[in-house]
Amino acid sequence: MTNDVPSNPIEIRVLTLGIAATNAYIVGDTSTKEAIVIDPVDNAPLLVKTAQEALWTIKLILATHGHFDHVLASRALKELTGAPFYIHKNDQFMLDNLPQTGLRFTNQAFPKAAVPDRYFTDAPETIELGSIKLETLFTPGHAPGHIAFFMRDQGILFSGDALFAGSIGRTDLPGGDYDLLMRSITEKLLPLGDEVTVLSGHGGQTTIGREKRTNSFILDYLR
Repeated sequence: MTNDVPSNPIEIRVLTLGIAATNAYIVGDTSTKEAIVIDPVDNAPLLVKTAQEALWTIKLILATHGHFDHVLASRALKELTGAPFYIHKNDQFMLDNLPQTGLRFTNQAFPKAAVPDRYFTDAPETIELGSIKLETLFTPGHAPGHIAFFMRDQGILFSGDALFAGSIGRTDLPGGDYDLLMRSITEKLLPLGDEVTVLSGHGGQTTIGREKRTNSFILDYLR
């Protein structure tokens, strides 16, 4: 499935891919024709084709975290595009274990992950490509190296698997921590503003305000 989230001069293409129905986002600058992939989920040729149909060139590959359904196409996409791959250093162990993870989930080994060209740290930074500006937010809890990306000027948050419409990321996987995740959400994401659009790793979009009002996990935690 492919959807468009308009934001001029930035456009966002959304592809829901893979066995976990995970959202891959292609963020394109319509002026420079350059693009960033957030979460190389699966099917690298389709990601490249989608960018090419928009007349974009993929210049950077970012991962919100290292769970297999967010990085399965990382190596192939890097090989196809030559774009560097960034992830937080705390999730390197997940990349190392990607083939074995496939055996556990599908009885077949997954391909090796891309070798990161750079690691995010806990400290905030801004990733820039043309008019695209992504602020990094270290939001561990679902995964120890989880990063959310915020486009402040457009009011768009790529929340990865930290925050979903009506839900939160699971914390029963290795490196998961419920209290840490809730602190990440309430201290890093909710203060961004009620009008901010949230584009998650799974499911449809929501807003910070809607989740503050209706998300039972957040409401229970804040009580």
